[in-house]
Amino acid sequence: MTGAAPAPAPEAAAPAHAPVTPWTPVRNQPSVAFGSVSQRTPGHGAAAGTGRRASGREHDVRRLRDLLRAGVLGGAFAGGHLPSEAELMAGHGVTRATVREALALLRRDGLIERVQGLGTHALFTPVTTPLAEAHGAELPLRDGVFARGLRPRVLDESVIPAPALVADRLGVAPGTPVLRLDYVSLMGDEPHCLATNYVLFPEAARLAQAAFTQHWYAYLADAGVVLGESEFVFDGALADPVTARTLDVLPGTPLISMEQAIYDPEGRVFNVAFLHLRADRFRFASRATARSTRRR
Repeated sequence: MTGAAPAPAPEAAAPAHAPVTPWTPVRNQPSVAFGSVSQRTPGHGAAAGTGRRASGREHDVRRLRDLLRAGVLGGAFAGGHLPSEAELMAGHGVTRATVREALALLRRDGLIERVQGLGTHALFTPVTTPLAEAHGAELPLRDGVFARGLRPRVLDESVIPAPALVADRLGVAPGTPVLRLDYVSLMGDEPHCLATNYVLFPEAARLAQAAFTQHWYAYLADAGVVLGESEFVFDGALADPVTARTLDVLPGTPLISMEQAIYDPEGRVFNVAFLHLRADRFRFASRATARSTRRR
């Protein structure tokens, strides 16, 4: 015998406003106060539920590490000396344990050093280069990366048939002769960048007649090669064992990876390059201006 169908459940009242998720702006939400936002809906990304969620204090460590890292790399601390633990605790409203863990992360990355009785100081300040200069579109700044005495150590210089992927990027048939030039860029005696360039002829023939003693754009200029446009695609990669040995870092070290295409003034691609840069030695700066809103 079949019983009576259960009565439908009453509909839940609609929320006063849309639920706040990790991707929902809180700027226009009512009654948002400083402090912890406890009404957030958990994320549903690929990583959700796959492991232990970070605690609030662990995020405090991450945020403090990010702020101090930016200060160290940007030269914000006078003489390279970081504030004391007590000053960091007071300035950021965190515990001593949080400060020490954040500093430990920076030490692990080789950015700072703590000396008993002298405090904590930055080990170096990397070069910050405007992207326009990195493209070779502007003259090097007085304190930019290309004014720091970069010099190459050539690993390979060969004329080879263009591999299919390179040929496609250059807009030529596979097997077209190209100059493959592999080199390490040094600042002093320290390796900073590993680059592989594929250059079409006739530009390749001009490069073969010039001395490669400075940075790539000086090499092109000395060879009489004129740039039209330059294009970068950035991503990140972990150093494989060969790249790690070449750049004097540990395998698995995060690197800045770049693909570059250089065009002549007529819009023809003549140079394709693949570069791996030490992320602890390079910073790139970019600034853009928004287009004015058209009046209707």
